This record gives sequence, C-alpha cells and structure tokens, in this order.
Amino acid sequence: MKTRKIILAAFAVLMTFSLSFGQSRNFKFGVKGGANLSNLRGDDVVATNDPSIRIGNADARLTGFVGGVFVRFGSSIFIQPELLLSQKGGAFNVFRSGVGNEQNTVNVRFTNLDVPFMLGIRIGDVLRINAGPIASLRLSENGGLRDALNDVGATSVKDNFNQAALGYQAGVGFDIGNLSLDLRYEGNVTNIVDVNTNNSNFNSQLKRKGSLYQATIGFAIF
Repeated sequence: MKTRKIILAAFAVLMTFSLSFGQSRNFKFGVKGGANLSNLRGDDVVATNDPSIRIGNADARLTGFVGGVFVRFGSSIFIQPELLLSQKGGAFNVFRSGVGNEQNTVNVRFTNLDVPFMLGIRIGDVLRINAGPIASLRLSENGGLRDALNDVGATSVKDNFNQAALGYQAGVGFDIGNLSLDLRYEGNVTNIVDVNTNNSNFNSQLKRKGSLYQATIGFAIF
C-alpha cells in the first residue's frame, strides 16, 4: 500500500507539470521503454562456517526491462525528470573447493521504481548530452541472493537489499521528430546489497553496488 501511494504521488506530480506546461515549445511529455544490462560489484566472500566455500561476482550482465514516462523542460539547456519501472540485478559464482571444484552461478534479480533527474545540453538539432542523480525504491526481488547466502553458510538473514538507493546516470540522446533514443550508464553511490546477519564480517564482505548500461526509445506525446 505504501509503495502504491508513492507511485501514484510521483505520477500525479508528472501529470501536473504536463498539464501546466503542455502548450510550451520548451516542454515535452512522453513515454519510453528499453533494456538494462546490469551487474553487481563487490569483494569475494568466504563462508562463515566453511572456508572451502566462496562467493564472488560473475562477469555476465543480466538483461532486464525498463520503461515509464518522462517530462523535459527547456531547449538548449534542459532538465528531464523521469518515473521508471526498472528490472536490474547481477550474478554470483558460488565455488566449493575440494568437492569436485563445483561452481554454481546464482542470478539475482530485483525490480525498482527509479526516479532519474537529468540535466542536459542540446548540441544541434539532434544530439543531447545529459547526466544527473537517480533515486531507486526497491519493489520486489527473487530468491537468488537468499539461496546464495544459504550456500555460503549465512544464518539469521533478515534482509538482502536496501529498500532505497542513490546513484547517478550519464549518457547521450538523439531526437528525431517525436522519437528519441537514449544510451546511458548508471552507477550507485550507496550499496544495493546490504545483508543483515549475525556475522558482521560476513555482512561487510557481501556489500554490493550495482552498475548498468541502458538503452531506451522514447516517444513525445506532446
């Protein structure tokens, strides 16, 4: 219920701006959608009760959907707040030495409500360069991280992910008529994975920040 209220409030703010400035030449309201290629970054973790078990980062990036709405104020210099539903994640390699050198890859996926606030400049009629902060609210997650924690012997797991995180985005955009293409990089300032167990050393080792590459196509409704 609380999450639903936040989503509705953010959408209402964007719609209010849209109706207020919809007739301005320096205003756009539109929808966008695309894909994320994401992963998680951090140190290797040694099992709390068995040093032969380790958990580390996998090189592969996971693909997820991103989509929502945006508003843009300004022309040669502009600001662009957005409201996006974004699927992110990463992969862990769980390695057991001395037992056939078995290694399992565990995929971790979660869905966020993202609110980027981009500041940009336009170069010519087509090219845009933009960057800015992003706030993320976690809505859901799969059980992949909890499974990995069980594999390395964690106990008393109370939570896997921070409810909210702060980060940044930067990239380029291209506008052709009402269509737009955006390519961005996203990184985190705060940790996404922040596990709370009864072992403080284990908690510290498993902290993770996320990063992703994002490609979206947008359409300006007005």
